[in-house]
Amino acid sequence: MTATCRPGCAACCIAPSISPVAPALPDGKPAGVPCPHLDAELRCVLFGRPERPPVCVGLQPQPAMCGADRAEAMATIIEWERLTAPRGCR
Repeated sequence: MTATCRPGCAACCIAPSISPVAPALPDGKPAGVPCPHLDAELRCVLFGRPERPPVCVGLQPQPAMCGADRAEAMATIIEWERLTAPRGCR
């Protein structure tokens, strides 16, 4: 079941790292750093545009990821990031 994005959340655009992808993020994005493509209301300015990174297009809000609120979403995604980090980076 897909959820609807929570206004003002952007946990999925802040918590995970994103590997380099041209032209949107040629240097990638470290975990915990807000995506440079977020606007003041924490919405993606690349949403629906072809230069939006495939990883972002494929990431769909789900209850297990988004939880009950933004804090829970951040905690969940941070933990997933930790669990999937290469050995030695955990």
